[in-house]
Amino acid sequence: MSPPETIADDSPAAERVHVTRSRAKPGGTAAEGEGAVPFRRARKPPWLKVPAPGGPTYRRLKAEIGSDNLHTVCEEANCPNVGECWERGTATFMILGDVCTRRCGFCNVQTGVPSWNDPLEPLRVANQVKKMGLRHAVVTSVDRDDLPDYGASAFVGVIRSIRMQAPGCKVEILTPDFRGQEMPLAKVIHERPDVFNHNVETVPRLYPKARRGSKFLRSARVLRMAKEMGGADVVTKSGLMVGLGESFEEMVETFGILREHRVQVLTVGQYLRPTEDHLPIERYWHPEEFEALEREAYAMGFESVAAGPLVRSSYHADQNLPRAANG
Repeated sequence: MSPPETIADDSPAAERVHVTRSRAKPGGTAAEGEGAVPFRRARKPPWLKVPAPGGPTYRRLKAEIGSDNLHTVCEEANCPNVGECWERGTATFMILGDVCTRRCGFCNVQTGVPSWNDPLEPLRVANQVKKMGLRHAVVTSVDRDDLPDYGASAFVGVIRSIRMQAPGCKVEILTPDFRGQEMPLAKVIHERPDVFNHNVETVPRLYPKARRGSKFLRSARVLRMAKEMGGADVVTKSGLMVGLGESFEEMVETFGILREHRVQVLTVGQYLRPTEDHLPIERYWHPEEFEALEREAYAMGFESVAAGPLVRSSYHADQNLPRAANG
């Protein structure tokens, strides 16, 4: 189908407080040229405008999550849906700190040498999930290529802790690629998360520019291995964004590769440039184009698809799961 037109003190007993570092070195890479959409003085199309966050539930959750010394990808990645999702009482927790060992050209999470590895973090995440009364919890992490198992043990700890403290809550994990290694992945899948999500982010052609340190086919194989290990107990999910210069045909071709690797749930959203140091936006895709992508994806056999300008990987994740789980 063709596309439509501080540690507070040094004593051993002191609680270690992890403070988000300055954005002097965000993720991303200096853009070569402005692209089709200039960063400054460029108005977003009307379908990308959302109310600024600040409702009562948002303020309460921000205080509670901060008091538990936790991070959310909602804040670290400047998600446009943070106000809506937090008002609904949902959030995506980000474990293993807020410094990533990779430097993707689109991502606002800081890159550098991580120093955060708190063994009690899984318990704090689970406690927050219980306090929020979540029925569906989403947990992600920065890439931790510096750790022996690339952070897999932390995901294991979070899944176990949520199962103990909030047994009625479904658990969705959004993981790095574990460098394609089977053993870290097997440790995580052994805990049987309800949803295993790993985002391929963009079409294969754009990986050298957008996802330095990652490989498209390696990510696809991780998704396939997760399904083979988890079977019917684990729903597989992946997400992409548009606006980096991909074509409609490339997107559909990428969907096909994901289906060949047994991905069941798909999300597609518009890339929004966090800072001038990140990759430029080549163009904004129209809502009708997202509708066309969604139709193509369903025609390929995906069990649940969310495609739209403001869709993000964990956006309304609780609503996307039942269609796939019961398919």
